[in-house]
Formats: sequence, C-alpha cells, structure tokens
Amino acid sequence: MSVPVIDGVELSEAGNGPLLLLGPSLGTSATALWERSAALLAADHHVVGWDLPGHGTSPAPGDGFTMAELAGGVLAFAERLLRERGEASGTFVYAGVSVGGAVGLQLLLDAPERVAAAALICTGAKIGTPDGWHERAAMVRAFGTATMVEGSAKRWFAPGFLEREPEIGRALLASLEETDTAGYAAVCKALAAFDVRDRLGAIRVPVLAVAGAADEPTPPSDLETIAAGVADGRTVVLDGVAHLAPAEAPAEVADLLRAHLKQGAVITESQRTAAGAVVRRQVLGDDHLDGAGAAPTAFTRDFDDLVTQYAWGSIWARPGLDRRSRSLVALSTLVAQRDHDELATHVRAALRNGLTVEELAEVFLQASVHCGTAAAAAAFRVAQETLRADGVEL
Repeated sequence: MSVPVIDGVELSEAGNGPLLLLGPSLGTSATALWERSAALLAADHHVVGWDLPGHGTSPAPGDGFTMAELAGGVLAFAERLLRERGEASGTFVYAGVSVGGAVGLQLLLDAPERVAAAALICTGAKIGTPDGWHERAAMVRAFGTATMVEGSAKRWFAPGFLEREPEIGRALLASLEETDTAGYAAVCKALAAFDVRDRLGAIRVPVLAVAGAADEPTPPSDLETIAAGVADGRTVVLDGVAHLAPAEAPAEVADLLRAHLKQGAVITESQRTAAGAVVRRQVLGDDHLDGAGAAPTAFTRDFDDLVTQYAWGSIWARPGLDRRSRSLVALSTLVAQRDHDELATHVRAALRNGLTVEELAEVFLQASVHCGTAAAAAAFRVAQETLRADGVEL
C-alpha cells in the first residue's frame, strides 16, 4: 500500500477567488464529469479537478491504496496548488462525487484544518458492499473496463438523460473505457474497505450533502446519514438526477455549491477546535490524551478548549513547517524555559514525529550553547528518564 500520485486539470483561470477542488466518480475523468458546472463556478473560484489513479491525467498506481492514502495523495495535490497560488498556509473548498465524495469525507477527518467547506455529492460514508467491490475489481482485471460500460450507463444516469444529452453521456462512458484497468480495480478495493459511518460526528466543517432522487448506488438516505451525522450538515435532493449530478444538472449543482462554499471564506472557532483535536491526538498520542486524569473536568474544560483551538488548531495545524520541525522548535523552547513536565511530553511527541534518540541528544547539545549547560543537563535527565520509562534502550 502507498500514497498514489494524483494529478488534475485546471477548469478555470487561476486567481479567481478561493481554490475549489473537484473530485470525480469511479470511471470518470474530472473534465468529463465537472466541465459544465465548473464553467459556471469559474467567476467565483479557481476551479481545479483531480483525477483518480489511472483515470484522466493521473498515472496508474504502482500498488494498491486505502481511502486514507488516496486522500493523502489528493491533499498533496491540493497543497501543491496552494503553494503555486502563494497560499502555502491556506485552505481550499471541496466538492466530490461518489468516490470523490468519500475522499472528501476522509479529508474532513484527516485534514480538517485544510478544508474550509465541503459539498459531498451522490456518495456515502459507506458505499456498496465489500464483496460487490471485490467482484467488480476481479471482473475489470479479467476483461477490462469496457465490461463496465453497459451497467454504468444504467447506474449513472436518470431515465431519458442519454436521449436528451447524448454527447455528455458518450464523453463520460468514453472516459470509463479509457480508464486504466489497474487504477479502476485499485479504487474498487479502497471502496471495499471504506466505512466511516461511526466517525461522522468528528467532522465540524460545514457539509452540504447533495443526492439524486433516482440514484441507486448512493440513494438519498446515504446523503441524509452524512448530513445528520456531521456537526453542521444539510441535505438537498435533486429530482430527475441519478448518480452523476454535476453532469446531469450542472446549473443546479453550481448554484448549490456557490451558495454553500461561501462558508469557506471564514474558519470558525469550532473548525479550529476540531482541527486542533485531530492534530493534538496525532502528535501526543492516545496514551497521553486518554490516560488517567487526562480528561478535562468542568474546572479545566474551557482552558483545554483554548489550548486545543489556539496551540493545536491555529499553530500546530499550520502547514508552514512539518511536524518534525515543530518538534525541534518545541524541544528547544522547553529546554530554555526549564518546563520539565512539558519537555517529557514533547520528547515522546518528537519520537512520534520522526526524530531519533540521537537527534534528541543533538537538540539538547545545541541548546546547551544558547540556554546554558545547567538547562541542557536537566533536559538530558528528563529525556533519559522519559525514554527509559517507555522502554527505549539508550
């Protein structure tokens, strides 16, 4: 398993408002699915579509991947775009269809500090069944993606759409036939293992869930589950639409996105707190946050929220430095302050963030020059006691 390389296509000129990242459905390219809606959003957003591995502009995967790894590839693509815009520390707004919506959910769980608002379209917190996805992956590996065209035409479009819009339908079905077999199968396997229904309550970013009334793979009830499960969600059901809403109802989807994604202009305190809670747990670990006496009391709760929002949501969640670098800064500062309780906590955090024991020693040696040998000696003592208590050989 590995993080796949994700590429995409500019669907509007750069610089027109905030970055809007658009995610595709399995077997489609971002261009074929989103082009008409994107044209209607271009005046207000810098619109970029990303492609699944082996689809459209993205290379075929060298290995399989999980949904979290796929979302990691999408996040890396988004961060590259933000750097190019001169917004390395910035956020983006997101909309995705089907598996693109599943990736959106994963991004909201894993990187809530980067996504300011999201629209999840014709998707679910769990889509289909594991057996169904594994069977489809085996079918495509054996006979190619052309075997999926007939069934997809029935699943993707509401009755009468292909007769009304034959060119749009042909373009989408052609993108399916052109999809790399390994890429299609790898996405199927990721979907087979995807189920975040029990994690929806952790999502604090505003979510619009858009359903197609005629959608069989992800019916309106799936979108209602998402909207009801997140902290700030609502559902809209589009009549006469099946599984590919941006292609079937481009104007309606664009209008919904334009109104909803305005919420991404401001990051709320609850979003900062939610992002901080995720980063805090990733850096400090479950043992530290769930241990005896770790849970905030009525007396300390407001202070705990302040620390989570400010220290972890506003500072540690920023993308300007990686977490390894932030650990180096934190350790040096704590040595200077002789804050030994926090130093012990951040010695453990530094190891989680990729520092070695040898590099910890180098940090304290460097600190001895600027903070004094007494401060460094105390830091070596605290670190050594902490490491030995955790079973680290020195």
